[in-house]
Amino acid sequence: MNPGVDVPGSASPEVESTADSRWATEGVVAGLLGAAVISLWFLILDTLNGRPLYTPTVLGIAVFRHGAGLENPELLPVSGEMVLMFTWVHVLMFIVIGGLASRLVALAEKSANYGFGIVLLVVIFEFGFLAAAMMFAEQVLHALTIPAILIGNLLATGAIAGYFWRHHRGLRILP
Repeated sequence: MNPGVDVPGSASPEVESTADSRWATEGVVAGLLGAAVISLWFLILDTLNGRPLYTPTVLGIAVFRHGAGLENPELLPVSGEMVLMFTWVHVLMFIVIGGLASRLVALAEKSANYGFGIVLLVVIFEFGFLAAAMMFAEQVLHALTIPAILIGNLLATGAIAGYFWRHHRGLRILP
């Protein structure tokens, strides 16, 4: 192969680097947006119930203390340490989810047939998350309600989907 000669169908390193940078940036932004929306949702619910930051405290205890202390969650004091630790992990998880979503959107832009698979993956992920929570985090579900978790996840998913839809207007989804 001769240097400086473009091969049909291959992208230059600059184009690939720009595309990688774009999906990475979009993934981080989408992840931060999703994390912020679900965090705000639970902050509003917790505040309306008179216990601001209760949800991240419960989730932090479930993750970092393996549920020790969740026997009587209604008596649980808010822990700044648990809130900060869980928030950090929560944001990182959402950035990973945003990055994965961004890669999938880039794939769907190349072939609209992948779009329906992405929608199906989101639905399976959503219900898989709830099923796993029911099996492995029963104490958390006693402290938090399934409808609140489901609505929060749907709000975050909607925010992420809206972000990608706004930035990828030409995206089509075919079954």
